[in-house]
Amino acid sequence: MTTREQSLRAKVRELCADWDYEPRCDAWGGEADPAFSQELGRRGLLALTWPKDLGGAAESNLTRLAVTEELLRAGAPVSYHWAGERQIGPTLIRHGSRALQDEFCPRLARAEISFALGMSEPDAGSDLAAVRTTATRTDEGWVINGRKVWTSGAHFADYLYVLARTSKSEDRHAGLSEFVVDTSAPGVHVQPIIGMDGGHHFNEVVFDEVHVPDRWLIGTEGHGWQQVISQLAFERGGPERFLSMYPLLGAVLDTGVLDDTDRAALRGLTAQLTVLRSLARNIAADLDAGRSPVAQAATSKYLGNRLELAMLDFVRPLLSRCDGRVRAMFDAAVITSPKSGLRGGAAPVMLSIVTKEMQ
Repeated sequence: MTTREQSLRAKVRELCADWDYEPRCDAWGGEADPAFSQELGRRGLLALTWPKDLGGAAESNLTRLAVTEELLRAGAPVSYHWAGERQIGPTLIRHGSRALQDEFCPRLARAEISFALGMSEPDAGSDLAAVRTTATRTDEGWVINGRKVWTSGAHFADYLYVLARTSKSEDRHAGLSEFVVDTSAPGVHVQPIIGMDGGHHFNEVVFDEVHVPDRWLIGTEGHGWQQVISQLAFERGGPERFLSMYPLLGAVLDTGVLDDTDRAALRGLTAQLTVLRSLARNIAADLDAGRSPVAQAATSKYLGNRLELAMLDFVRPLLSRCDGRVRAMFDAAVITSPKSGLRGGAAPVMLSIVTKEMQ
């Protein structure tokens, strides 16, 4: 670990220690706290990999990994900036026009705006090539019609990233394009999808004749599939795929209830976590080198979800020895755990990606 990484970790720990919040599992998918995200921006802890003239620090993805690991470990309220800083900014930098970068990246780096990802549809979940939402060219730009579901954070997002079909083709992977859409635009309707825990994380978003300016087309018309595949490495390959349950594990360790048998089982979890952290560093290094480690990211997501379920299995028999706070965290984690295996692509899809890479 470099001196810079150690310094950034210390800054994150200091902020989290001073901030008034309740640590929770799956915090990157929880309630939004814009003030916390904006404070991260003020302290130079967001957009670390972006160019300096776009609000970033021109540092490596390995450096950014130090920040994201600490935030997840602390169960900090990061959902307001998460998708925009993790995925949208890098996508605009890699594929968007300079005007589009200038319009959105500095504000994303300061967490002044929030983005949600409009990918999945009723008949196009993990199979994004089945997208039916359409974008039709007009004299003024584009008109979008369609429906997205399981759109995380759309209820507080200022903008949506939307994958839409701009032309018909026998090749399902052709004719897709990416757009920025203002959630306050006429014709955008966001409806909540309430979870089993009563929480509001997912949404259905309907687009009814939504006008989008031409400058909000991301990259090249018709190249959406190639572009979205490259950005999924940002979504699937991060530490949130294996650290979302860490706050629960940390809370259990703080109680001091583990016996020798428990500690032996914990060593097995620690070994898995070490492997996944190493994989995350390899993915970050690939991103720094300009590569798109799609298969490695799919591997991380698949194995990370299995580890998180194993963490729940580890904690379950310990609950009788834990306090009410730990039991409440466990209950919340169990209720939300099913979505972890679906978000970003279901397990069979991840295995299919890895298998194709090996052929």
